[in-house]
Amino acid sequence: MRLFFGALILGLSASAWAAHGYALWGELKYPPGFTHFDYVNPQAPKGGELRLVSNTRYSTFDKYNPFTMKGSPPAYLSNLLFDSLLTGSMDETSSGYGLLAEDVKVSDDRLSVVFRLRPEARFHNGDPVRAEDVKHSYDTLMSPQASPGYRTMLHEVAGVDVIDSRTVRFRFKVPNRELPLTVGAIPVFSRKWGAGKPFDEVVTDTPIGSGPYRIGPVRFGRDITYVRDPQYWARDLNVARGASNFERITVKIYRDNTARLEAMKAGEFDFMTVYSAGDWARRITGRRFNTGELVKKELQHKLPAGFQSYVLNMRRPMLRDPRVREALSLAIDYEWMNRQMFYGGYPRVKDFFGNTVCQATGMPDADELALLEPWRGKVPDAVFGPMYEPHNTEKAGQSLRDNLRKAKELLREAGWTYQNGALRNAKGQAMVLEYLDSREGGIRTVGPWTQNLEKLGIRLRFAAVDFALYQQRVDKFEYDIISLNIPGTPYPGQELEQLFGSKSADVEGSASYAGVKSPAVDALVKRVVSASSLQELLPACHALDRVIMHSHYHIPQWTLSSHRLVYNAHKLAYQPPMPAYARAEEWVMSTWWSLQPQASKP
Repeated sequence: MRLFFGALILGLSASAWAAHGYALWGELKYPPGFTHFDYVNPQAPKGGELRLVSNTRYSTFDKYNPFTMKGSPPAYLSNLLFDSLLTGSMDETSSGYGLLAEDVKVSDDRLSVVFRLRPEARFHNGDPVRAEDVKHSYDTLMSPQASPGYRTMLHEVAGVDVIDSRTVRFRFKVPNRELPLTVGAIPVFSRKWGAGKPFDEVVTDTPIGSGPYRIGPVRFGRDITYVRDPQYWARDLNVARGASNFERITVKIYRDNTARLEAMKAGEFDFMTVYSAGDWARRITGRRFNTGELVKKELQHKLPAGFQSYVLNMRRPMLRDPRVREALSLAIDYEWMNRQMFYGGYPRVKDFFGNTVCQATGMPDADELALLEPWRGKVPDAVFGPMYEPHNTEKAGQSLRDNLRKAKELLREAGWTYQNGALRNAKGQAMVLEYLDSREGGIRTVGPWTQNLEKLGIRLRFAAVDFALYQQRVDKFEYDIISLNIPGTPYPGQELEQLFGSKSADVEGSASYAGVKSPAVDALVKRVVSASSLQELLPACHALDRVIMHSHYHIPQWTLSSHRLVYNAHKLAYQPPMPAYARAEEWVMSTWWSLQPQASKP
């Protein structure tokens, strides 16, 4: 099983690390020689089929290469087909255990890491996985033909050296303690995959990876079946024991939520994660639930809250003034929405680092102020006061009417006044903004905000497009406002440079959705990424949290501290309890098993 580590800050002592894995704070939960992860059933039967729906917003797929920018790959392909040097566990944070690599050694000066490959590691075509393949994968992902996010994530890697056929060394530009885990998570693929073609022309060539599954039957653009490789090289390793139990994993695509719900009730698939509060409260019912065949289960997790939010694209002139951005946020009555639309099921997102040690609270302490003071006058004054709190219409002095009055004053200060039936600037231009979405239910949740903005003279148009066009426009930053869920990480690091770094703002396909170009943010991100201990990390990420939130680059939406699952209890089983840091679909595909293991047929 492969887990995406995200970008992590390492806080180890200066001495070298040489072990069967690598831990953020110097201690791995599982010792050398452990037999299996605690949350798996090592005796789980192999066989049967898992049928599930994708949790992505892709309404189709048109390629098998998940590492290039153009096009849409099938869901979960990267997880199931490509192994990495290290793999994480679902019951601890910020650790990696040897998968392709049998050991990992970090130098005393932390400027390099050496991985020794397992001699038994094999690609799907039978070739051994060699150090040259690791270097080829890195070089390819760093090329202009790959998605630019890899170049941002790995920009502090100085190079890769092939020591011998089974030994590879990554060299770092600076002693960044995050990087051993980051490079350990790089997907490794064969040099023979798409040989002779530019990488961005490797589209429907069957991937040559080393993961537990291969591509099986496909109805192109509609659904895909992954078939377990009976000769999977790692099947007896401790990190893989009790995992990859299904003979076949079929991922189905439905073009709208109604069709998905009806298909679930009809038994067309066996597992789904439910994100709609209305569906969970009212519409997941029927005969199969009454008989116990289909089960609803809500399981609490300890994952970071993430940052689901409305993203305001500051490349647009109308959205460059922070007073305008704050005024837009004041027009959201989230408390009414949660009562009337979400059945009280979603707490509000409060900040970028929610449910982690990096979450800022209260007043900045002395260490935070030391980092913020050089930027006084260049960041909002509010940064030096209490931590940002989303506007709340149920607090004294914060009714919707009060908030709209405050919004009107902020807009006036920014040069916008109500004239001739619309909010206009000094040039007479009306404030008309576009909200871009690819989900059919998006208009329902944005509707109340639209109505409140109309009271200020602001027109918010809802632009519904299919996902392919949506992705194209997002990659090119052709939007005013979008809604995104940015997954959280327990200890943030390199990914912040892509989200908020100035260098990413003009790179098409990057994750710089808001287009932030702030020297203060750049400096704080650098402090987070270069932190050598938890004591250095926390003031930096707290200070960054304050600047991000008080700058109103995003308008926070809502979160959920549990997984809402629907599954077929007659077909699927798992070993409780759910590991605390598991992501639902990954946990199910990786560790659940079939109660009908003989039922899998092409």
